[in-house]
Amino acid sequence: LYLPQPPTITHQSPKDYIIDPRENIIIHCEAKGKPHPSFSWTRNGTHFDIDEDPNVTMKPHSGTLVVDISRAKAEHYECVYQCTARNKHGTAVSSNIVVRQSRSPLWSKEKIKPIVVQEGVSLVLPCRPPVGLPPPIIFWMDNYFQKLPQSSRVSQSLNGDLYFANVLREDSRNDYICYARFPYTQTIQQKQPITVKVLNKPADERKPTFLVPSGNSSSKTVLRGQVLEMECIAEGLPTPEISWTKVSSVLPAKRTSFLHYQRTLRIVNVSESDAGDYRCTGRNPLGSVHHTIHVTVKAAPYWISGTPRNLVLAPGENGVLTCRASGTPKPSITWAMNGIPIENSPKDLSRKVEDDTIIFTDVQTGSSAVYQCNVSNDYGYLLSNAFVNVLSEPPRVLTPANKVYQVIKNHRALIDCASFGSPIPKIEWFKDSRSSTLDGDPYIHHDNGTLEIQVAQAVNSGKYTCVARNILGIYENHIYLEVKEPTRILKQPEYKVVQRGRSVVFECKVKHDPSLIPTMTWLKDDGELPDDERLIVDSDSLTITDVTENDAGVYTCIMNTTLDHDSASAELTVVERPDPPTDLELTDQKKRSVQLTWTPGDENNSPIQKFLIQYEDKLHHRGDWHNLTEVLGTKTTAHLKLSPYVHYSFRVLALNAVGFSRPSLPSRVFKTEAAAPDENPTGIQGYGTEHDNLVISWKRLTSLQSNGPGLHYKVMWRQKTVDSEWTTVTVANTSKFVVSGTPTFVPYELKVQAVNDHGAGPEPAIAHGYSGEDLPVAAPENVQAVVRNSTVADVHWDPVPSKLIRGHLKGYKVYYWKERHLHKHNPHHSDQQVLTFSGNHTHGMLPGLHPFSLYSFNVRVYNGKGEGPASLPQQFETPEGVPGPPTSLIVTNPNLDSLTLEWNPPHVRNGRITGYTLKYQPVNNSNELGPVEELALPPNETSFTLPNLKYSTRYKFYLNAKTVVGAGPAISQEAITIMDEALISHEWIVLSTNRPFLTVVFSLVCSALPVSPFVNVNSSVGESGALISWEYWGPENNIYVEYKNQNSKRKEWQKKLVNGSQTYMLKELKGGISYRVRLVAKGHHDQPLHLSKELVVTVPAVASRQVDIATQGWFIGLMCAIALLILILLIICFIQRNKGGKYPVKEKEDAHTDPEFQPMKDDDCTFGEYSDNEDHKPLKGSRTPSNGTVKRDDSDDSLVDYGEGGDGQFNEDGSFIGQYSGKSASRDTAEGHESSEAPSPINAMNSLNSFV
Repeated sequence: LYLPQPPTITHQSPKDYIIDPRENIIIHCEAKGKPHPSFSWTRNGTHFDIDEDPNVTMKPHSGTLVVDISRAKAEHYECVYQCTARNKHGTAVSSNIVVRQSRSPLWSKEKIKPIVVQEGVSLVLPCRPPVGLPPPIIFWMDNYFQKLPQSSRVSQSLNGDLYFANVLREDSRNDYICYARFPYTQTIQQKQPITVKVLNKPADERKPTFLVPSGNSSSKTVLRGQVLEMECIAEGLPTPEISWTKVSSVLPAKRTSFLHYQRTLRIVNVSESDAGDYRCTGRNPLGSVHHTIHVTVKAAPYWISGTPRNLVLAPGENGVLTCRASGTPKPSITWAMNGIPIENSPKDLSRKVEDDTIIFTDVQTGSSAVYQCNVSNDYGYLLSNAFVNVLSEPPRVLTPANKVYQVIKNHRALIDCASFGSPIPKIEWFKDSRSSTLDGDPYIHHDNGTLEIQVAQAVNSGKYTCVARNILGIYENHIYLEVKEPTRILKQPEYKVVQRGRSVVFECKVKHDPSLIPTMTWLKDDGELPDDERLIVDSDSLTITDVTENDAGVYTCIMNTTLDHDSASAELTVVERPDPPTDLELTDQKKRSVQLTWTPGDENNSPIQKFLIQYEDKLHHRGDWHNLTEVLGTKTTAHLKLSPYVHYSFRVLALNAVGFSRPSLPSRVFKTEAAAPDENPTGIQGYGTEHDNLVISWKRLTSLQSNGPGLHYKVMWRQKTVDSEWTTVTVANTSKFVVSGTPTFVPYELKVQAVNDHGAGPEPAIAHGYSGEDLPVAAPENVQAVVRNSTVADVHWDPVPSKLIRGHLKGYKVYYWKERHLHKHNPHHSDQQVLTFSGNHTHGMLPGLHPFSLYSFNVRVYNGKGEGPASLPQQFETPEGVPGPPTSLIVTNPNLDSLTLEWNPPHVRNGRITGYTLKYQPVNNSNELGPVEELALPPNETSFTLPNLKYSTRYKFYLNAKTVVGAGPAISQEAITIMDEALISHEWIVLSTNRPFLTVVFSLVCSALPVSPFVNVNSSVGESGALISWEYWGPENNIYVEYKNQNSKRKEWQKKLVNGSQTYMLKELKGGISYRVRLVAKGHHDQPLHLSKELVVTVPAVASRQVDIATQGWFIGLMCAIALLILILLIICFIQRNKGGKYPVKEKEDAHTDPEFQPMKDDDCTFGEYSDNEDHKPLKGSRTPSNGTVKRDDSDDSLVDYGEGGDGQFNEDGSFIGQYSGKSASRDTAEGHESSEAPSPINAMNSLNSFV
């Protein structure tokens, strides 16, 4: 973008330009303009022809002069220079630049005589440095380059002299040296040393007088903006104190300071308000002195509203140049155009000069020029250039197009639209659709075109358009604003107190706008974190491991984004156990006390809570430290009470919140003198170990309590009930004494006194005891029993006289036992029991008795020695109680609508049985109980047949016995009535559609077996194992899946508990092996097992395509042949039965050794019930070998793991392949042989097995 522009000075050297004579002189003058300006210089008011001076060059494209002083002297160029920059549109000029070289002259040589003064008088050591440019910095030092100490008595003045308000003898020295440092050349000049000798003749005291300034008043002039320094130096004896005040006003506190021990008043950035009278006062005890300084403030010219501003005008426009300045005295203002006084410039009708203003009216093209404003008074001048550029330009927007501004929500947003044009363009703003201009709240328009939103919100995000227009055209620009969420620290780090060596974590969780990239920075004490691997910085935390004392400080987390930041700080205090106390000292030493003082160690950032004082007895227990006392952590002394005859050494430990310090070093040894004991033994007791002795015991004194050597004990005793003298013995190194030949259990008075080589202890107190005890000689009398109920009785007796007890009464013991039950069925005798009643009781209660029983008992008294004789035996009977549950309850003969219950009477009858109560109720498949039916049965019955039951229904039965007192607890049992024959026939028809030969056998077996609560038992093999599924309708609580290797000879089944489930994945099966799998339902110990059908599960060794064996022709043919064979065998069995003959299967059964095998009943083709009651009543249909015993074989189907019956085995198509067995037991012979030979399908199956 090219626009014509007059020159503008952009950089120039200062008006007062001091140079270093050892370096080249560079006089700066830079300017800009279009076209680029050319430069020329004047020196001392005349043209400076640079080309004619070989030592001076001008930098290219610049007006800066470089003077090479290697071939010339710098003082030849000490002149006044002015730079001029010009192009065709105007001329700009610089200020007058006065070039002077810095000077650091040497001190003139002089011989300084020693100064001899009287002590107490004042003294001034003059410095008088050479005049330099700029003035040097003055300081005083000695021969060793050490600054001389200054004070309120000795101080340096502003001109560099050294003032003594009064001299002392120690001020005598020969190396008072004044130094002057010249800053430009960095050189230091030294004055000759001054020798001062102070005579030892003290002067009289005197009131203050001022050495500087002189007289009562003075005046000072200072320029506005500069530094005002005033000094008052007083002398006197004693040394005066200086104070400052401002008359009729106050000192400006923020700009005022005092130097040189109040002798100098300094006010910076002086303004007109600082003019006035200032008073300094010197004061000592003998009087005071005052001096008033009148301050006048003058001002070199200064701008009031800034320098004149450049004007860019279009043809025909108006404008104003203003040069507004002030000063004291008031400055004069002159104008120039292009460096020429304006009165000598060409006339221009559009321009009018009025004092500090030039007014332009209807300017025209070609009127461009640079105007100079010069403001001056006696103290300086100001020169400023301002151009008037007459242009005709269409608007242009200088802000880059499509610029994106990002701002934080609730912050101020400034959207720039920098533009240029002549006339000056008007700026309008639009947002998004440009429906209307953006005016009013929340928008603020600035003169430079900037649009401001004071509180930016998310709705302010979007596309903005700024339009610049003037009479020559229009220009628009698009700008985007994005309002971001602020960065906020949600969880700030917290103040931490941590023990040295541990770890600490500072958390700093931050929320920020997701489009901004955050940077987390941690600081310690406002500086960078130490480079230490113990400091671990994570995304939202700082962890310091193995903390040390150097880690203490303030930690700050700073989350920075490109737009904002947030920070939070927390302090870390590192604590440790306190350092041990030091400097233990013993003072105020007395016979039995001493004062201990110490110096606390470092508390390590945790206040000391208390001090623990310990002692060591180097005489008796060297090396053992004991706690003596504690004092508060604020104290450092303790008054210690001591015991005689101890060699004390003390140490102190400090305790803070972390713990105890290490012990201090021990104090020196403090020895106390021996003395008689202060106390006697404690814990004195008298008792007997035999019936004719008295043992007197006590607690021995410690070495600390002995108070001296030769400790022994004087033991004294006498009977309490008779007037007798004290018997005394002396013993040592023991804590008891045995008195023999005493009467049995007699009270004694006892005393034990401590004695050592320095005397006896205080008179001992009397203790009491008894001689030894003996067994009681009498039994309680008037013993009787009162029966409360069937299980509780009360026993009463008269107390035994104390004389007959012969010892301390401990209590009474009641011995009781059951002679027999009053019922003929329970005649047995019970063991003897004992109840102890401590203390002086005369009655007691016997709980837990058996009802309907005869008991005997006696009572005995006992003391510390033992029991006395028993009282005469007494007896009592307990009344009847409720009976126990019946011994057993079994279910037999289940039919379609009836079944028989058999039971045994209760083992514990507790009286005469008066009858039984039978309750029963149906149970559905959801284990919900139906209505209860109740029957009363006579006491002599042990079985009962229930008619009119529902077929194929599960029932629950409850049976309890009764006496005259009431009913006892019930025994329960469950059973299921058999299925309806019509349903069996229907099932046969359905099954026979596919496999008629197999179904015949299956139907016969189903009619013979109890209904299993397991249905729909299936298996499927997958990659994870074998999945077993089922449905269960039984009441038992524990359900197991059992499996074992089909070819294994082991008896045990592996089992998995699967309560509450209907599927289970067997993952333990190995590939390539066939397993037998079944489900078992286990109830209480008196309930039978329920078994599902067995499954044969084969896990393939290698995954392969499965073939359904049931669809293979050879398998179907084989199954048909087997079914035909079984059918033929069954027909033969029925023929044999009709003939009444016996078939060979009996021998098979007789030879069968499975103890749990039992055949089915022949009348209903069902398996007999079983029982495990204690009467061992056999089941109907069981077999017993001739010798009355049953042997157990190695059958794999034994269920001894459950203590229950056997199992029924089926293959996968439901055909019966095994045998069902139950417990066998002894039974009545007649009953046992009723059905032993009856033919059944089971016997037929056994015959088939024998045949195979």
